[in-house]
Amino acid sequence: MADHPGARQPRRVTLADVAQEAGVSRALVSIVMRDVAGASPATRERVMVAANALGYRPDARARALAGQGSKLIGVMFGVTGTFHLDLLDGLYAAAEDAGYGLILSALTPGRDEARAVQSLQDFGFDALVMLEPPTPMPLMAGELPLVVVGWHVDHPAVDSVRTSDQHGMSLAVAHLSALGHRRIVHVDGGDTPTGVHRREAYVAAMRAAGLEGDIAVLSGGVSQLEGQRAARRLLDERDLPTAVIGYNDDVAVGALGVLALHGVDIPGRVSVLGWDDNAIARLSPTQLTTVAQQPREMARLGVERLIARINGEAVSDTDIVLEPELLVRSTTAAPAE
Repeated sequence: MADHPGARQPRRVTLADVAQEAGVSRALVSIVMRDVAGASPATRERVMVAANALGYRPDARARALAGQGSKLIGVMFGVTGTFHLDLLDGLYAAAEDAGYGLILSALTPGRDEARAVQSLQDFGFDALVMLEPPTPMPLMAGELPLVVVGWHVDHPAVDSVRTSDQHGMSLAVAHLSALGHRRIVHVDGGDTPTGVHRREAYVAAMRAAGLEGDIAVLSGGVSQLEGQRAARRLLDERDLPTAVIGYNDDVAVGALGVLALHGVDIPGRVSVLGWDDNAIARLSPTQLTTVAQQPREMARLGVERLIARINGEAVSDTDIVLEPELLVRSTTAAPAE
């Protein structure tokens, strides 16, 4: 039978409950839960078995008020772009391995960075991971351990974990130009730091390939919808390029779908290349050629850096840059004669 508004909620399991179940003192249970010296391995195991059996969960707010740290990492993320789901999956795994939990706070069109931070502060989190918004200077910079994933922040207390946009775009343009493409359009990601950086990398790669006269940037975004809109603008111009590089896989797949719907042969007439290698690139009916990032490694490195900051360890390099890989699939080919 469903609970009604006045239904009594289950009582929270306390340290005293765990102590009674394990047959030890409450003080010993507290020692085990805080992971400090003072309990034998056998006692620790007995306490943890009792805690798991009862479903005990540490009270993060109480720990924070007691100055023990919440053992929580806040995560600020956007609701657009499939790649963030892969990053979140990696963050959960990395945080669990380090003995931390995650508290998520989403950004939406009506919920900005300040609102997202405010809701996280209710939990007394120890550190913050930002997947969004890609801002040049986060509000919490310098206030607590903070890592941004996907872009760089010029602040000594903010760590960055990102993929080399220069190398990734060089791989993309070199692949297409080697196939014989010259008219390569980049559907960009807007004016965020990542969008600007990736756009600049496209321009540099085109120049390096001797295609400076064919540089063409089309305003896009981060979602499939914005990729669809960009493709419709290309169709309206009635002079299609032979290749399109999307800001990410969502944009590329959105553009690909609209072009195919209007009878444009992919890749015979237009080759399409994405960025991320997320699930949508691998599982779409036409598997997408893409610049692959490493979301689980990015997440692991981000959490590792936060734990080092929390523990007061010295940090020499605040900007970790990973090299991407080009995965050639079925959406790129030599241009038609």
